[in-house]
Amino acid sequence: MTEHKANALANESSPYLLQHARNPVDWMPWGDAAFDKAKAENKMVFLSIGYATCHWCHVMERESFENEAIADYLNEHFVSIKVDREERPDIDAVYMAVTQALNDGRGGWPMSLWLTPDRKPVTAGTYFPPQDQMGRTGFMSVLKRMVELWGGEREKLVQQAAEITDWLQKQGAPEGDGELSVDALETNFKTLSNSFDERYGGFDRAPKFPTPHRIQSVLRWYKHTGDKEALRMAEHTLQQMSYGGIHDHIGGGFHRYSTDREWLTPHFEKMLYDQALLLEAYLDAFLITGNKLYSETAHNICAYVLRDLRDDGGAFHSAEDADSEGEEGKFYVWTLGELRNALGKDADLAAFTWGCVEAGNYFDESSRERTGANILHLPRTIAESAKQRDLEEDTLRRMVFEWRAKLFDLRCERERPLLDDKVLADWNGLMIGALARAGSILNEPTYLTAAQEAAEFVLTKMSDDGRLLHRYRAGKVGIKGFAEDYAFVLNGLFELYEADFNPRWLTEAERLGGDMIRLFQKSNGMLYTQGSDDDDVLIASNTNRFDGAIPSANSAGAYALVRLGRLLQKSEFTQAAEKILRCEAERLLQMPVAHAYGLLALEWLLLPVREVVIAASKVDSPPLLNELRKRFLPRTVVVLHEPGDAGAGVRKVIPMVEAQTPVDGKPAAYVCENYTCQAPVTEVSKLAEALEG
Repeated sequence: MTEHKANALANESSPYLLQHARNPVDWMPWGDAAFDKAKAENKMVFLSIGYATCHWCHVMERESFENEAIADYLNEHFVSIKVDREERPDIDAVYMAVTQALNDGRGGWPMSLWLTPDRKPVTAGTYFPPQDQMGRTGFMSVLKRMVELWGGEREKLVQQAAEITDWLQKQGAPEGDGELSVDALETNFKTLSNSFDERYGGFDRAPKFPTPHRIQSVLRWYKHTGDKEALRMAEHTLQQMSYGGIHDHIGGGFHRYSTDREWLTPHFEKMLYDQALLLEAYLDAFLITGNKLYSETAHNICAYVLRDLRDDGGAFHSAEDADSEGEEGKFYVWTLGELRNALGKDADLAAFTWGCVEAGNYFDESSRERTGANILHLPRTIAESAKQRDLEEDTLRRMVFEWRAKLFDLRCERERPLLDDKVLADWNGLMIGALARAGSILNEPTYLTAAQEAAEFVLTKMSDDGRLLHRYRAGKVGIKGFAEDYAFVLNGLFELYEADFNPRWLTEAERLGGDMIRLFQKSNGMLYTQGSDDDDVLIASNTNRFDGAIPSANSAGAYALVRLGRLLQKSEFTQAAEKILRCEAERLLQMPVAHAYGLLALEWLLLPVREVVIAASKVDSPPLLNELRKRFLPRTVVVLHEPGDAGAGVRKVIPMVEAQTPVDGKPAAYVCENYTCQAPVTEVSKLAEALEG
């Protein structure tokens, strides 16, 4: 590849932008300088939006942005701007709405748009091949057509851009004060039941995304109703994902999604947010069932995140790429010959256990031909494989453990996929909460310590005079935090408090909760992505409303605020959450699956909520706390009130606990539900009875 001089992206922090810093394209980062240049030179803007671990972004870079002829044409006729969607979700959301509107609802990355110099979109698409092929318009053809139109029909393009922008500005969140109804919970379950894949689990055909919040909503429906069909659906999905190739059986963690119905062939990138959300779902299932598969999978996720995604400062990096050595999945797959070289006489048994065959089970995405490589997965359980090979289950499990260690060491010698080492506040908030829960539920202090260190990092390194910031990388911090950052960090701090009972997290959560309402909640009740103090005014404001692969800011914000309100006994937080959900009331009833995470918040407003105060020193509290922590209690807040000076911090934040003290010197549990409190109990068995009631 020809070495080119650095363009303006070389001064950026984003790994995605830095990937393009030596393209022959004269890329510029988003900002006034780029648009001023377009105005001065009377050129259209080509806007390309993607992220560092995006496979098709890499493909378009190799095919088009490294192509000298295409680059020369871009440089002559356009001002080209690169945006990292993970750094700037606000920009991404605005132009994704346009892309989807102009392409029958389809969108994705890389996202390619052509704008007027005043930032208004003329047309949009996603990936383009370099030249016309198989009925698909090539990138060069689109560029030439846009130049032709800009030169000969500019007024028409400007008018088109104005109309698109006018439409976009009218797509704001609705004004609404709808009635909230528990019917949304039942409709959600019925909708998911109708789309449930009986054979392989999940709620789609292909491609198949984990969407753990849908699983969580189903588990909560089971908790609310006792409907065993809900539990079956959730368990079958979690089991099939754990057995499938979407799960990295050697290094741990989960890939982003499955390209097939079977969960076998993943898109191999690994995202921090998927690890956090899946960890939450597996922890819920473990609490409900006690099934060790779920706790083992949870440990597996934690091990991967702590080993491979942790920043030296204690926070967590964003993602790992799908590609290495120019090929997707090469780091993760194995030929049968490689297994034989690594495992010797055990290779055939390992291949049987992990579903590997001589021709390979990994198909080339475009040709659907076998590649000769295998994605390790479990076509049957370890117990079933052991039975079919006349082995004891424990014997095969020990062998799998040994094989995994050998293959892991060999895999470490391969060229690793790119690590996107930026730290994002919102994704770290998700991970903080999940690790905190894992630490307390699985009784693993290292997970809790990691959550504490990440929270400390976000609150100190990613803050400017109390204003949360979105991105940190290599010592540089920047970009004012978005609504997602506040919502996810709030939820993380809530879970962290209930894991270690340090009142500092409550103090920080109360401050951030107030700031989130002030900065992001508008009069209609919704949280908007950008804060009211943001300097970069976009062509349209936007609000993140739908729960896709990651929950929306409004769902997560409502969930954080309603829980914070109940824990701190502060109605302003609960009312702010209710405003969000009332604005979405109609959609919650009509499209609850698109708001699965928001339903978690809805439950807190419409179903009974329990408050439990443990009055005891930290030394004396474990027996009562452990009874709580081994149960699935999705609508329960827990406070630890220590006697004397040790409890001063929590009394300052939650004054109502002052009267809840040990009974006759014994640790006591105060259980309240629907604003009615039971008599305090000092025996674990009595607490168990109170929680069952």
